[in-house]
Amino acid sequence: MGGFFGAVSNRDVVLDVFFGVDYHSHLGTRRAGMIFCDQETGFQREIHSIENVPFRTRFEDDLPGFHGTSGIGCISDTDPQPLLVRSHLGTFGITTVGAINNADELVEEFFEEGEKQFMAMSSGKVNTTELVAALINQKDDFVSGIKYAQERIEGSLTLLILNTDGSIIAARDAMGRLPVLIGKDADGFCIAFESFAYHKLGYVDEYELGPGEIVKVCADEFTTLAPAGDKMKICAFLWVYYGYPNSNYENVNVEVMRYRNGAIMARDEAARGMLPEVDYVAGVPDSGIPHAIGFSTESKMPFGRPFIKYTPTWPRSFMPSNQDIRNRVAKMKQIPVPELINGKRLLFVDDSIVRGTQLGETVSFLYDSGAAEVHMRSACPPIMFSCKYLSFSSSKSDMELIARRTIQKLEGDEGQQHLDEYADPTTERGACMLRTICEELGFESLSYQSLQGMLDAIGIDPEKVCTYCWNGKE
Repeated sequence: MGGFFGAVSNRDVVLDVFFGVDYHSHLGTRRAGMIFCDQETGFQREIHSIENVPFRTRFEDDLPGFHGTSGIGCISDTDPQPLLVRSHLGTFGITTVGAINNADELVEEFFEEGEKQFMAMSSGKVNTTELVAALINQKDDFVSGIKYAQERIEGSLTLLILNTDGSIIAARDAMGRLPVLIGKDADGFCIAFESFAYHKLGYVDEYELGPGEIVKVCADEFTTLAPAGDKMKICAFLWVYYGYPNSNYENVNVEVMRYRNGAIMARDEAARGMLPEVDYVAGVPDSGIPHAIGFSTESKMPFGRPFIKYTPTWPRSFMPSNQDIRNRVAKMKQIPVPELINGKRLLFVDDSIVRGTQLGETVSFLYDSGAAEVHMRSACPPIMFSCKYLSFSSSKSDMELIARRTIQKLEGDEGQQHLDEYADPTTERGACMLRTICEELGFESLSYQSLQGMLDAIGIDPEKVCTYCWNGKE
């Protein structure tokens, strides 16, 4: 996915942006960059790969060369950014987060209309942030350009623009799929996805942008350039998986939601008479742990940590670009506690089950370590569709998702017409899917959180939450 941080102040903001971006490192693993504006010397920018080196380590040596009272930075799972653009709108820095599913079509339209070239990356693809800038530059001002880009893009678009006058323009996606928050201190303002990032830097909550809202942020004030829209579809995975425990979205804390989510799962499972007796309830590190705490508390079964994730040298299991290496790293990170595994009946809660590859290896590891039983619970419903808005669970095909792959195995194309039934464990099809996944991955039992249970745990108007990954509804 990705995340960004920006700051405008009456003082130098280099360290604020540096640490603010670093606090978004859980949102991306491929590229990172920062760009600063100084009224006398102009812009300074650096972009680096962070696939094998943490952001903070990679950019520490650049800090002495940075200076400015405004700046933006990003963590990205996609293309190198932020970019520095010169156009009829002036020279500006830009960073984006989102997904553009019709990028090739938009590029071809530019060629047909007389554009001669885009800078191509090694893959031959156009940098999506450059494409966004080109769309914005079709109009006579930033507000019209941003709205035009959001209208033309199939997917989502949230962005920051750094102007030569030091101001920052922030725009939340038209459907508000990601949060954009403004913090304030005595000298200026900051913009971020994660509120805890600026709380640690001495800023306090000031404002949360609504869906499609565009604001201009200066050192002394911020003003709305385009008002918020009426409809919102914020990503549920922000609470279930992506968000950091300290973060709040739409006034709902991530950690609190996860406790509540786990408790609802245990409550509903007990009501169905399906709650197994186990020695320990555990979470698959890291984001599965708070869901498991809620499950343990509600079920009154002890919480434990039968294995620990070793992170000093491997902070993210999906950091390497090669899937085989990612799987090997994930396995190497799992350090067992034999006293909590050998001969024990274990129930694990994971934030989600996407493809099932690493989870299957985790179960094998637990049985190899002496577990008597391994039960698995997913803190969200079966994922039936690849995300087309934020690239979560992005796949070349929906058939890479374990739920869809299992349905195809059971019924072929006919099964794809009954996804709602398969997502419901009380139906014959749903129960059959659960048994089949259990057999494939080696679980003693498997259960998913219901869609309604997850939405109840989030606690905001369900119509404002994106559930596309589970039910395919826009």
